[in-house]
Amino acid sequence: MWAYIFRNLLQRCVLLFIVSILAHSVVHLAPGEPSEVDPSNPRMQPEDIAKIRAAFHLDDPIHLQYIYWIRDLFTGELKSFKDSQPVLPKIWERFLNSLPLFICATLLVWTLAFPTGIQAAIRRNSAYDRGSTFIAYALISIPGFFLSYIMILWVVDLFGVPVIGMRTFGMEEASLLYRNMDRIWHLVIPSLMSALAGVAVLSRYVRSQMLEVISQDYIRTARAKGLDEDTVIYHHALRNALLPFVTLFGFLLPGLIGGSVIFEAIFAWPGLGRLGYEAILARDFPVILTINFIAAALTLVGTFLSDILYAAVDPRIRLE
Repeated sequence: MWAYIFRNLLQRCVLLFIVSILAHSVVHLAPGEPSEVDPSNPRMQPEDIAKIRAAFHLDDPIHLQYIYWIRDLFTGELKSFKDSQPVLPKIWERFLNSLPLFICATLLVWTLAFPTGIQAAIRRNSAYDRGSTFIAYALISIPGFFLSYIMILWVVDLFGVPVIGMRTFGMEEASLLYRNMDRIWHLVIPSLMSALAGVAVLSRYVRSQMLEVISQDYIRTARAKGLDEDTVIYHHALRNALLPFVTLFGFLLPGLIGGSVIFEAIFAWPGLGRLGYEAILARDFPVILTINFIAAALTLVGTFLSDILYAAVDPRIRLE
């Protein structure tokens, strides 16, 4: 068990190193540089551009630029091309903004999709099954940004309250209770819109997996033994249907980076995905590379946790 974990971690560290090299090469070989963001700026003189290139090692060979980036990243001295602010504190601040949005959306997806999919499988070909299938395919087909704009217009027109941003302007003077309620209100709509497509897709997966499991012989045997339907469905069938979703669980962590970038832009939510989008537009290489590195690390951590959870979900699997 421990040998497997150590070997798996070592393999992922090597893979993370390779991914960082590839990401660094792609970003630096792409057309455009930070000094070319606004060539029409009259205050940007050639000597200023030369100073920028020298300060950020842009004239050095690409392998030396990679070494400088890794050194500055792990020493905490990495700074943004855009505003010369430390990259890690900037990312950490945006991470804390994205975290509640990610947690709420994830909880909505997993708590709504499983009951919907299970009931659709149990009531196959019923009105509930057909209705949930129609709604799921409609939510998958309609673009999320379109639904978001419709929701914003409807909520503002019906309730007359703002839903853009993380807080209402002028709420800084209110009491702590009102500030928290305002923060929760601004969190509800973006979380709901982020979760809708996920609920639709995951509920279809749950339904198909449950249909496959409940047709197995051991489910018929459990029913023949006189077990009640809830025990058959939620103890025997659901546990065996969970294995494919362990893999999906491993890809939840990378959703912290770019899973809600569209909704963060629509709702003016200053999150991590929006920071990455702005960094790409500004050709802010340190921010882009660091976010990419964190996303790769989260992906590897998530898949590692999935491998470990396989043994907990299915006792037939042993880590050797």
